Amino acid sequence: MLRGIDVSSYQSTTYDTEGLSFVFVKATEGRSYVNPKLAAQTKRGRDAGLVVGFYHFLWPGNLTAQAEYFVGKAPERAGDILAVDWETTGDGTHASNAEKDRFIRKVKELRPDNRVILYCNRTYWLTVDTTSYAGDGLWIADYVTAGKPRIKAKWRFHQYTDDPIDKNVADFESKAALRQWAGAA
Repeated sequence: MLRGIDVSSYQSTTYDTEGLSFVFVKATEGRSYVNPKLAAQTKRGRDAGLVVGFYHFLWPGNLTAQAEYFVGKAPERAGDILAVDWETTGDGTHASNAEKDRFIRKVKELRPDNRVILYCNRTYWLTVDTTSYAGDGLWIADYVTAGKPRIKAKWRFHQYTDDPIDKNVADFESKAALRQWAGAA
């Protein structure tokens, strides 16, 4: 298992990269929010030689506009991973299964050279999701032992804690294997 973290504007631009193979950086949300630390957090990961991914917090509605906004703001580089963060919004709503699926497909259409994955928590995967569509891979949040999420589906990334930061593992034999997978979109 490879170790990694995910960061947003709540975390430092000088996060610790020791022992990490990858980082996911929040890029956008909806159609109007951009992480003000996006460039600095991205640079930190790239400078440390990490595989870098970006995620978009999905809101219901305006899927094409959200996908265009996300790919317009997330840095564009071969080997970067793009993720949709599908969970409950601040106003208690969430994108539907069809919207989630359309968003992933639209991002894949707009960035055919990047892997596009789904991030959601175990409850969403087991009780909200009805299509089991996760694009190029599933990034599951389940706060249990690292690498042992309580799902039967194949997953690529597992967020296993948020204490003190969001920590993840990736189901790859090596950083080279992760880099090869990410670059083979």
